[in-house]
Amino acid sequence: MPYSYKKIKIPLLWLRRHTSDREFMLVSSVLVGLTAGFAAVVLKTLVHYIQALLAYGNRLLDQPYWLVVFPLIGILLTVLVVTFFFRGSIGRGTANILYNISQKSSLVERHKMYSHVLTSAITAGFGGSAGLESPIVVTGSAIGANYGREYHLNYRDRTLLLASGAAAGIAAVFNAPIAGVLFAIEVLLTDISISAFIPLIISAVVGALCSKIILQEDILFNIGQREFFAAEHVPFYVLLGILCGMVSVYYTRTALRVEELFEEYQTKILTRAIVGGALLGLLIMLFPPLFGEGYDSIRLLEAGHAEQLLQDSWLAFFGTNEWLILCFVGALALVKVFATTITIASGGNGGNFAPSMFVGASTGFFFSRLVNLLNISNLPTSSFAMVGMAGILSGVMHAPLTAVFLIAEITGGYTLMIPLMIVAASSFALVKYFEPYSLDTKKLAQKGQLLTHNKDRTILRIMKIRHLIETEFQPVSPEATLGELVEVIAHSRRNLFPVVTAGGKLDGVILLENVREIMFKTEKYELVKVKELMVKPPATVQYDDSMADVMKKFDESGAWNLPVLHGDEYLGFVSKSSIFTKYRRLLIKTTNVS
Repeated sequence: MPYSYKKIKIPLLWLRRHTSDREFMLVSSVLVGLTAGFAAVVLKTLVHYIQALLAYGNRLLDQPYWLVVFPLIGILLTVLVVTFFFRGSIGRGTANILYNISQKSSLVERHKMYSHVLTSAITAGFGGSAGLESPIVVTGSAIGANYGREYHLNYRDRTLLLASGAAAGIAAVFNAPIAGVLFAIEVLLTDISISAFIPLIISAVVGALCSKIILQEDILFNIGQREFFAAEHVPFYVLLGILCGMVSVYYTRTALRVEELFEEYQTKILTRAIVGGALLGLLIMLFPPLFGEGYDSIRLLEAGHAEQLLQDSWLAFFGTNEWLILCFVGALALVKVFATTITIASGGNGGNFAPSMFVGASTGFFFSRLVNLLNISNLPTSSFAMVGMAGILSGVMHAPLTAVFLIAEITGGYTLMIPLMIVAASSFALVKYFEPYSLDTKKLAQKGQLLTHNKDRTILRIMKIRHLIETEFQPVSPEATLGELVEVIAHSRRNLFPVVTAGGKLDGVILLENVREIMFKTEKYELVKVKELMVKPPATVQYDDSMADVMKKFDESGAWNLPVLHGDEYLGFVSKSSIFTKYRRLLIKTTNVS
């Protein structure tokens, strides 16, 4: 153990022994927030200087082929780093952290405290069209979880520190502590009490202070609020919310479809990286604003200088016609989804947070400028671009409160709070109807590995049949005699006996109450076979059935024990009593700090 690490750890161990759990958690939230905030600062700074080193901008306009080469190089470098230093997998995205919470008791691999900073900096720095927020969420979560593991905290406290690290990361990236707290609550924590807010708030504030003190203003994403809310624009904000909901559904389904296409190259890592990097480079050459996170483009849209987006594009040849600008921005909103998903699916590291904001700003600008060009009304394009960001964030991430307060914080004012709430709520309501789960959680939900705000459903999803199978039931052969059955009964404490063939197939079950009378008639011991006494079980459970399906079978059959099969092969029984016992233990384990 390094000497410097010992110097830090020894006082904390003393503090752990000599303070209450609550006091230690408060100190821990400060340290986790400080570390996660500093990690966010390092990540943003790395990306800033990589892009400065590559000199992306006016100096590359004379050599547009670099727009193809740089993203390809970034993805290849990321793949090589992951392959040779992190055993080929680092677990990308917020979904991976949700999986760790629900399936691994909030234990996160140690390398995630730094692996995502390195790989996402390479991807985004070289022009990968993805955001840094998901990597910093993973990094902050890993910092909090491993801190909790190091000091032997229980599941609840470890999960809370995991969420505190994520909150600090988001707060540091945007200098938005409220949004950081709300993100942790909406996305990571499925059940939270009032006292748990304190560590989250402390970590988020500390993380935000890190970025505010260390980072330069041009590295942080801040935009000034230029226009104010007018009540007569409410109907247009409602329409924008509906449009954002539709675009969010398009975003989610398109992203999942593109990911499926790249899964064909799952074992061909370099091929996948080259194909994806080349496609991304071509997209960026056609639409240069797709290079990197896209915050510079958002600033131009917010400032009303959308024509500057065309300066690097081949479309600049046709001038700066208003309708041309409108079509270009609308196309950016649609194509950004492909660029981001290709970046991630081909082996790059990043997330959908910043791209959602990019698509939202483009959508809001497109809608308001279209209304203005048609002379329907005179809408403030800056306000609609900012509010559009909240609409897409709410729809794609399924986090409306995070979206509302994030945009309010980065604009430095709350005068747009009403339209932010209208658009975020409208978008979320529409998306929820078509897509019950967010982009990051849909696959986990399909596998039954997702924690939800419904505590009963959450616990049922955590429980697995394979952990509940009871094998002490004595099997009997269908060809066995009554006498042999009586001998088995005499040495068993159960009143249920599976009838299993020599090949392991379940033929039926013997219930003690059904043979109680005949088992005392010794004259029939050699005459009656088990297959004549067995009955069909009221229901069977498959090895891979979800616990919700299992409980439904128990309710419909009225049975207390059901046989578990793997195809036709008999494995054992599952009982209501074992399920209830496991349920109670998990309920205690997953209940947050009170």
